[in-house]
Formats: sequence, structure tokens, C-alpha cells
Amino acid sequence: MEKQTYSIRINAPREKVWNALWDLQSYREWTKPFSADSHAETDNWKKGTDVKFGDGKGNGMVARVIDNRPNEYMSFEHYGEIKDGVVDTESERVKSWAGAHENYTLKGENGSTELVVDLDMNDEWKGFFDEAWPKALDKVKELAEK
Repeated sequence: MEKQTYSIRINAPREKVWNALWDLQSYREWTKPFSADSHAETDNWKKGTDVKFGDGKGNGMVARVIDNRPNEYMSFEHYGEIKDGVVDTESERVKSWAGAHENYTLKGENGSTELVVDLDMNDEWKGFFDEAWPKALDKVKELAEK
């Protein structure tokens, strides 16, 4: 796996960017480039808890919140895949990428925020993410700048 980074400058304070990212309703909006019915099932993004990221069709990913520093940093470690509503953490396919991290860093200055997303990915997903992440970040920017 390789580390890939995406970033955007948003004309809003870190608090507004954070809320755009992690409010469950706005989360559904900015993650549409990944799946039209994208959503998250979470215990309020608490550190140490699990999150199910779904596509609305019974498929998705399972991750653990590794760190949550409000308005500053969120980190997930992916460890499972959901297929037709069934969680898989044991297959060779899952084991090939389990432990991949997805991190969100917010750096604020003069009322604006730089949002940096870095994640571990394998070649299979690079083209998809290179297309989807810029669209998703544009939507975060739109939501936070309202």
C-alpha cells in the first residue's frame, strides 16, 4: 500500500470544517462522490469505537476511530469489509489491506482552514480515489463556507 494525500483550502474556521465533515447529515452530502447513498453508522465518532461506512446497498467498510481531536484531527484504521450486509474481517482479500489508515488534519490560520486527508491505498483503488476525493473535498468546502 502507498500513502496518498488530498488537500483543499477552505474559507471557514476549523470548527465549521469539522462540523461539515462529521455531522451525519453533511457527511452523507460530501461523501456522495464515493457512493450516492453513502452514510456512516457511528457512536458519535468516539475514539476507540467502530464505524460502519455504508453505500446504502449493504456494502461498505468497517473501521475503528484511532484518534479524535475535535477541530484538529480524526484518524481511522480500516479492518473489515461489508458485503451484502455481512462483515468480513478474515478473508485474504481483507487481510491484504487491513490496518490501512485514513487521517483528516485541519490546520487553521486567519479564519481559513487547510484540510488534508491522507490515506493508505492499494493500486486497485487509486484511480477511483483520484477522481472521487477532489469532488468530495469540493463539497466539504461548499458545506463549510455556507
